[in-house]
Amino acid sequence: MRKVIKDSNSRIVTENLKYKSGNSTSKVISEILLTEQKSFCAYTDEYISRTDARDIEHFNPTVKNTPQDNYYNWFLVKHQWNKEKSYKWDDYQPILHPTAEDFEERVIYIDGDYFANSDLDVEAKNLIKLLKLDDVELANKRKRYISRKREEAKIFGQDALTFFSILLEDDTCQVSYLRAIKEEFGIDIWKILN
Repeated sequence: MRKVIKDSNSRIVTENLKYKSGNSTSKVISEILLTEQKSFCAYTDEYISRTDARDIEHFNPTVKNTPQDNYYNWFLVKHQWNKEKSYKWDDYQPILHPTAEDFEERVIYIDGDYFANSDLDVEAKNLIKLLKLDDVELANKRKRYISRKREEAKIFGQDALTFFSILLEDDTCQVSYLRAIKEEFGIDIWKILN
């Protein structure tokens, strides 16, 4: 997971869009979040394709449908991860917010896994547990993806930047795990997509 970037000039903010489950505004909010997140799940860093079930995730579910629920609490995520997070919020407090300025210094990536940079950082540890960033299946999937892309670049005789640039040009859905790519290959896919 990478730090989630929120835009204070987002259409959601400038048009003062309000979330209400099932209404047309929710669909608009979902599409705006998808565009702002460049079609990547805020939690898993996996590409969200047209056929993926996706949800507007209310990071802090205790403020859902209250005046405090707003753009900075909303993230677009794959449905599975939203479902697995639900009803556990109170068990993992205090918690690091995905937009925290120092997010990537506190939640570190090492060889396909995420860890709190400090054993004393309860907020980072709780975020990892709540969002299941340490989920074995997800971590193994991420590790296999990185290994496969490293091997494919080698087979095609391309440096990593050229290889990922070709994948992005061909079809963005071939790219996932942006933070892992940045850490493993030194390539910031997010900036390339700008």
